[in-house]
Amino acid sequence: MVLLNLQDNLNFNFIFLFVDFFLIILIGSLFGSFANVCIYRLPLERSVVGGRSYCPRCKKKIVWYDNIPIISYLLISGKCRKCKKSISTQYPIVEFLHIISFIIIYFLFGVSTTSLLLMILALTFIIIFFIDLKHYIIPNILTFPLMALGFIKSFDPNLNSLFPNYINSLAGGIFGYGIIWSIIFFYKQVKNKEGMGLGDAKLLAVIGFWFGWIAIPFVIFSSSIVALILVVPSLLNKTRKFSSQIPFGPYIVIGCILYVIFIDQYKNLLFG
Repeated sequence: MVLLNLQDNLNFNFIFLFVDFFLIILIGSLFGSFANVCIYRLPLERSVVGGRSYCPRCKKKIVWYDNIPIISYLLISGKCRKCKKSISTQYPIVEFLHIISFIIIYFLFGVSTTSLLLMILALTFIIIFFIDLKHYIIPNILTFPLMALGFIKSFDPNLNSLFPNYINSLAGGIFGYGIIWSIIFFYKQVKNKEGMGLGDAKLLAVIGFWFGWIAIPFVIFSSSIVALILVVPSLLNKTRKFSSQIPFGPYIVIGCILYVIFIDQYKNLLFG
């Protein structure tokens, strides 16, 4: 009898785990599909909530069964059904990134307010990553709401310790924006031209509001290291000029991810 009850419990646990896993994949893929709409439309200053999706090449509307995240891309071999032109691999990559990040967040924090907040942050950061990578802009419509949400959530004492209190949140937002603004100001004084953009300052302010002032030095250092590792080889082999514009937003996003991963080790290093 005990063995039968144990087996029943294991079966139920497996079923619940499977359902949870399926729902997270579904939610992640839908968020990823929406992110692709934002990545394409926001730089064009078009609405992201109205109008059917269409092929950017032939402008033909995409039927619903060709718009299923990842699956449709594979079924049509990454080509528009109408014009047969290749569809950017960005679309399945963005959808896959959402699925993976949502699965990780769910299994680390479960069904909680913390999970919901991190999923919103992941959605917006992935959008920022690809927009800045392609267009060298970070839209205010993404950073300003994130700043507000990051500060508002800091008043909830029941959230995960990953998030700071409202004093550290406010200090982080000011510190994050101020340090990049200072770099921009002094660079312009010396070189008489723009270096980084204010979009980077606002993005770092977002991280400050969300994770506190303590995150800012780590994110700046780690994002700079990642940028050097990825950019220097292209400068050495002359595929990129020293005067070329480099989007720093994606590296800031990577730096923030590294902070979340290594937050415990980082705090132990600072405070013992």
